[in-house]
Amino acid sequence: MDGALYNRGQQNSFAIILAEQAKLNGGGDFNVPDINSANGFFQMGPQGPLGRLVLSVNPQTGAIGPSPIGAGDIPGNFTGDKANLNNFGVPGITLLTALIPQTGGPASPANPAYNRLYERFASNPGTSTVIGDAAAALANGGTFFTFWLGNNDILGYATGGASNPAILTSNTDFQQRLSAALGTMLQANATAKGAVANIPSLAVLPYFNLVPWNALPLSQAQADQANQGYAAYNGGLAQARSFGLITVQEEELRRVQFQSGQNAFVIADESLTDLTGLGLPTLRQSKPTDKATLTLSQALGQPIGGNPALLRGITFPVEDQFILIPQEQEEIQQKIIAFNGFISAAVQSNSERLVLVDVNDLLNRVLAGQVSSGGVGLTASITPPNGGFSLDGVHPNARAHAFVANLFIDRINQKWGSNIPNTNPNKFIGNDLPR
Repeated sequence: MDGALYNRGQQNSFAIILAEQAKLNGGGDFNVPDINSANGFFQMGPQGPLGRLVLSVNPQTGAIGPSPIGAGDIPGNFTGDKANLNNFGVPGITLLTALIPQTGGPASPANPAYNRLYERFASNPGTSTVIGDAAAALANGGTFFTFWLGNNDILGYATGGASNPAILTSNTDFQQRLSAALGTMLQANATAKGAVANIPSLAVLPYFNLVPWNALPLSQAQADQANQGYAAYNGGLAQARSFGLITVQEEELRRVQFQSGQNAFVIADESLTDLTGLGLPTLRQSKPTDKATLTLSQALGQPIGGNPALLRGITFPVEDQFILIPQEQEEIQQKIIAFNGFISAAVQSNSERLVLVDVNDLLNRVLAGQVSSGGVGLTASITPPNGGFSLDGVHPNARAHAFVANLFIDRINQKWGSNIPNTNPNKFIGNDLPR
């Protein structure tokens, strides 16, 4: 939440909200590996660790957007009783890293699976696994578990602009790892039951919707200068079309033209016809159907390598890791559909003990403006007070986590006839106002 694991975010996660509601119906304590950090850890800065994201006003431009709150904390070891933990959620975890001991260490460039946020509470770092620890807790008197894994098997690929296929989980691997993880949990306690959530659609995430396709402001003088730089490129496209190498439609798609005001930015598009033999790069300007990543908001228009002649999106194309073209969006959506199909099938094959929690449907309804509590809506944005996503643009904020918890509660009650009460989402904070 907000790009970091920190006190307020951890204390308002769906799992803790659900556990608190279950207590009202006779449930027991829910022990969490407390992070004990007000600001958490977002990333390293020039002066040390930076904390969670907050909305702030840029003093130069007046623009409002997410930025680190200030100093953060390197995650410390959990000093409580690891043997009595109930929450094993780890930010950034995939199905693979939930199943292998390397996730807990060693901390080495040669170990890409390493995750400090698991190591800090692992029962035996470097030997134990996330699923193994969770299963051990379930075997030690547990009666119920929630399972929400799989998001990160697609998320890293998507947030990186679909530029690194090596990190995208294959369908076969996803299905096998899901079966192994769920099987381990079910075998840990033959009478325990569980609620399994699925993966949200790409379309609902503000991370891909906050930077508009025409986010580049230019004066007339700047536009004129940029257009001069593309005169030869546009002329080369006309020549390629006359040779029959591209269609009229592709020529129009690829032609670069800037004007005064808000402009589409130049992007690299590997799906275009290869004209490098004519000295023409595979670039075009962005379209409304493209989705820019949130990280582009800080990079657009900035010099490449400190060279003022190479401005990202103007004289230098926006790189693949900052943009999802329609073909990549479709690839990712089809992957989500496949993964959700495997999740549904796994739940169905264990239908006496598992129930599906359709978070994908919930967030699609949020996107459609169909979710509210007490007349107060929840939106698929980061804008307070109604925005349901935290400032990283990917993870729900506290108020949205309350809606997710209620969905879990509803499905559990429907499946097994329990009467766990819903919480009031309006008791939970959304995103803070800009600082």
